[in-house]
Amino acid sequence: MERTCNIDAKGRVVRFVTGIFAIIAGLVLAILVTQGVLSPEPYWMLVAGSIIGGIFAMWEARAGWCVVRAIGIRTPL
Repeated sequence: MERTCNIDAKGRVVRFVTGIFAIIAGLVLAILVTQGVLSPEPYWMLVAGSIIGGIFAMWEARAGWCVVRAIGIRTPL
């Protein structure tokens, strides 16, 4: 399946910034877990999900393609 550009410049910027914030949040959570502030069992999944989700959002911005739009859901941006 070939991906065609389905987001404009504004959507790309929003996805890129969202990705950066998700990665930063994941890193902050990782620091809190490693320092013992948060219990490691449930929070490592949040750390991994936040960082992976942030990377994916940044990839979407770079590719100009949104998976949510590709499956037919209209987004406001």
